[in-house]
Amino acid sequence: MELFDQISSMGHERVLLCSNPDVGLCAIIAVHSTELGPGLGGCRMWPYESDADALRDVLRLSRGMTYKAAAAGINLGGGKAVIIGDPKHDKSEVLFRAFGRFVESLNGLYITAEDVGTDVEDMEIILSETRWVTGISPAHGGGGDPSPVTAFGTLQGIKAAVRKKFGEPELRGRCVAIQGLGSVGFHLAKYLQQEGAKLFGADIDGEQVDRAAEECGLEPVSTDEILQVDCDVLAPCALGAVLNDETIPRLRCQIVAGAANNQLDQEDRDGAALTARDILYAPDFVINAGGLINVYNELTGEYNRERAMRMTRGIYINMMRVFEISERDGIPTHVAADRMAEERIAAIKSLGARNWGRMINHRLTAP
Repeated sequence: MELFDQISSMGHERVLLCSNPDVGLCAIIAVHSTELGPGLGGCRMWPYESDADALRDVLRLSRGMTYKAAAAGINLGGGKAVIIGDPKHDKSEVLFRAFGRFVESLNGLYITAEDVGTDVEDMEIILSETRWVTGISPAHGGGGDPSPVTAFGTLQGIKAAVRKKFGEPELRGRCVAIQGLGSVGFHLAKYLQQEGAKLFGADIDGEQVDRAAEECGLEPVSTDEILQVDCDVLAPCALGAVLNDETIPRLRCQIVAGAANNQLDQEDRDGAALTARDILYAPDFVINAGGLINVYNELTGEYNRERAMRMTRGIYINMMRVFEISERDGIPTHVAADRMAEERIAAIKSLGARNWGRMINHRLTAP
């Protein structure tokens, strides 16, 4: 019953365990909510230490997608998938095709996309088994790699946080420490370099660090030290739960604003700890919504990158709204973000029946 209690306590509509031993597939698809539309969220591939860790991650991530879509003002619900495996060694065509068949079995309840450990090429393999996939190449009617848009949205959120903390959004001369220099972290470094920020960065992959140092003028820092860099902004762009009882007391930043999902290990406790230290937290599901906005543009008509970037600029306004609610109601920013998302979900729910067909394009709806 512990498993079912965990699912029930977070309000999930559907959790599908996906197993195909013949191709080495062990995966979990979690659909948290379809109140605003089909549950969309990336497929993460990661070598989890246990099935329990994988389940916890997919439940938290899918719930976060519900709130992310609601806060961004787009008509999608929340879903997520995790494949248990090492993306550097365990990928294969048959594995992703088998996963695609499980996605197809949900008949549109869940739409997948790329995430940590997966890429456009993987999504196009999945596309051979199901139409319920986004983040594909322009040759197939998609927008390609969404990470530059995610990074651009994160930049907007950082600017909003800097304005709230320091009175204006100018980043020139500001010090930003980036934890994680993968697809999103690297593109964020490029944007910040263009803004004139001083950059520090770390990643478990030395090649990623070398690339960012060479192309972005970033100063490398060890993974053990990156959270303790004396900086204006700490930008977590790796995996979640980085803000916890152990790390928060050692932070030397004034703002936490990054693209990683589920940055707070224990939401209420860790959010309160940041507030107590007067560290401004930019809630992750608001600031990192650019990738979701990008793939949403694949669903609502012919994909247009300019339109996706224009919509992503709205993250600045959404983040300022979160800060306003936080100040007005005297609540931590992560609670303010939840409140903003929940109010939209409740308002749309009150309208009654949903019609997803009005928001998804012919590529998905065609038989």
